[in-house]
Amino acid sequence: MTVIVRDFLPADAEDWVRVRRAALPFMVTRPECVTFELASAHPDKRARLLVAEHEGELIGTAQVGLAYDSPEPGQGFCNTYTHPDRTGRGAGGLLVRTAEEYLAREGATSVYAWVLDTPSDRAFAGKRGYAPSRPAHFLHLDLAGGPLPPRQELPPGVELRTAADFADDPRPLFEADAETTADEPSDTPAELTDYEDWLNHTWRAPALDRELTSVVVVDGEVAAFSAAETDGLTRYMSGMTGTRRAYRNRGLARLAKNDSLHRARAAGYTDAYTGNDAGNGPMLAVNRWFGYEVCATEVRHVRRLG
Repeated sequence: MTVIVRDFLPADAEDWVRVRRAALPFMVTRPECVTFELASAHPDKRARLLVAEHEGELIGTAQVGLAYDSPEPGQGFCNTYTHPDRTGRGAGGLLVRTAEEYLAREGATSVYAWVLDTPSDRAFAGKRGYAPSRPAHFLHLDLAGGPLPPRQELPPGVELRTAADFADDPRPLFEADAETTADEPSDTPAELTDYEDWLNHTWRAPALDRELTSVVVVDGEVAAFSAAETDGLTRYMSGMTGTRRAYRNRGLARLAKNDSLHRARAAGYTDAYTGNDAGNGPMLAVNRWFGYEVCATEVRHVRRLG
């Protein structure tokens, strides 16, 4: 039987996670996150989730859409992963082709894709006209067996809170996220300007653990934060750690991340993961200080359409 590609259905969520965990064991996800991602997507994102089936088995997935929050129009994305035990059957190529045709109809002029930094994955991308751009690392920290830096004494005027403390009014966290996201290295920079959209796809995301998300407050103002995502089992991931411009170079991001990691370990999480742009030296240094080690690398690739 041949491989078929179709749209994701809610009943596919468990199998989607099974494929993603096999292809990207350093990513934190769970079935409810997949359905939430699609349901909460902004209309301008033109989001679409695709799956590849072979003989009734789901063996590949693809996240497809437009970078609607980027100041540069026409940027599409397609992140495709096939179960490592089911490669060589044409699923990846068919997913990419279906995604590109869809994005072209939606007005995309370029397609960005994350590609694992392995000879076979890079060859797959190159064969389809994708050129490598910037790399990024996945990092792992043994929360169960490794040491964590001791908690620091807080400087005068500095408080540690959690995202849960902002449940009644999360706008200060939105403003901090928007400012740090704008300064994050990326081929497709984002501008967070829509508070309601942020509430829908970030604040209400099932993976966001508000009790483990640490927030540094200086003289009553949100200065830094470390967002925590969990799978509800054993895995914890730093979704974003950042400091607002006026408070940088004071060690506040490190303070937030350390607090979040201590909270995660106390809650029973055994493995911590994070992602890091390879060119973001300051954040790489922070992660090395905690003991994180690179466990995999992805390279952003791009293909121009038309």
